[in-house]
Amino acid sequence: MTGTALRSLRARAGGFVASFLAMFLGATILMCFASMLDTARESGATGAARETLIIMASVVGGWGLMLVILAVTSTLTLSVRQRAEEIALLRSIGATPARIGRMVVGEAAGLAVAAWALAIAPGLLAGRALLSMLHSTGQVPESVAHAFGPVAPAMGLGITLLSAVAAAMITVRRTVRGPVTASLAETAVDPGRMSRKRVAGGIVLLLLALDLAVVTCTAMRNEAEAAMATAGQADILAALGLAMLGPWLIRRAAGALAGPLGRLGVAGDLAVSTLLRRSGRMAAVAMPIILFTGIATGTLYMQRIDKDVTAAAGLTATVEQKNIETLNLVVIGMILVFTAVMLVNTLIAATAYRRREFGQQRLAGATPGQVLGAVALEGALLTGIGLVCGTFAAAFTVVPYSFVRAENVVPDLGPGILAGVAAISAVLTMATALGAARRAVRVRAVEAVSV
Repeated sequence: MTGTALRSLRARAGGFVASFLAMFLGATILMCFASMLDTARESGATGAARETLIIMASVVGGWGLMLVILAVTSTLTLSVRQRAEEIALLRSIGATPARIGRMVVGEAAGLAVAAWALAIAPGLLAGRALLSMLHSTGQVPESVAHAFGPVAPAMGLGITLLSAVAAAMITVRRTVRGPVTASLAETAVDPGRMSRKRVAGGIVLLLLALDLAVVTCTAMRNEAEAAMATAGQADILAALGLAMLGPWLIRRAAGALAGPLGRLGVAGDLAVSTLLRRSGRMAAVAMPIILFTGIATGTLYMQRIDKDVTAAAGLTATVEQKNIETLNLVVIGMILVFTAVMLVNTLIAATAYRRREFGQQRLAGATPGQVLGAVALEGALLTGIGLVCGTFAAAFTVVPYSFVRAENVVPDLGPGILAGVAAISAVLTMATALGAARRAVRVRAVEAVSV
């Protein structure tokens, strides 16, 4: 199994590179924020400074943890699904599910440890930069020096390794269950069927987001800082819930737009066919778009509402408001970088794996231009799904917070923020997808099919 694992890693480098980078960036983020706990413990910080450090580590680091686990699970699921045929063939020649499971889990564990080791230095530098920002805003005294260890490295390794192993175990279990013949037949099609646990998880997250929105509108009407805390968490939960329901959303959107897209010719037919057959894999691409759009839009609008209300009242921002503003800016920065890398890596890995599929389409009569047109339509539809779902998720934050702070259900701020977020998402998605597809179709169709 060790030799097979190494050969598989070399043959499918794209998928594993995506998983590795997700683990690397995740470990960097985790150790960056966990170092605030080391700093609070070893620097002797007291009072408001110590509280700020702990809040920064627990609140932002906690949400970062959820995003890291989701990203690692998504990329590992994609890489293992891309190896479904290989795994089915191994089973057909006598490899037991247990041995295959150990192989895949071992690969994931090795990637996690390597990613953590390489992330130590960036995590240290990012932690110093974060503390410097807190110094510059006056939330932590200049005398408080940055500390790194033992909490930060331990949390970085433990969480990254645990999420990688758990994701590998869950994914490989789905891949190896059932008869070998059925597994071989399913390698050509990814129907995107969701387990009951995944559906239940998505619904629960949406209900939790709704609960926080209601709490913001009722219990937090006279608590500005507390309202920002509860409202700010609502869009994160809603975005995560919608991301979990991604395969179902993609199938429904593709089915509803099958007629209009079909009138666009071969490219439209290919795009619809791919989205319906591979909705599970395409959901991995839509996930970072939903997360980025929902969390960035909700947080930025909430921050803008708070600033406008404070300025209109002729007041100066309190220390608590500055702390929350810093938290929000850090969250936006973390999400921007993390989801951008997730989106680019996932698209590159998923599109590179489709080189054989593109070759088959060209041998069947499609031109390279039609293949690229289909990829462009897929990217446009996925971007649209991500933006619609992300905007819906942002409403769980914007509407209740605007109601509490500005006494308006819909804030009078214009679409500028949403347009900016949408533009970034669209550019990242389309540029990456088309760039990877162009490289894939440069290979002769016969050579691509023979790989």
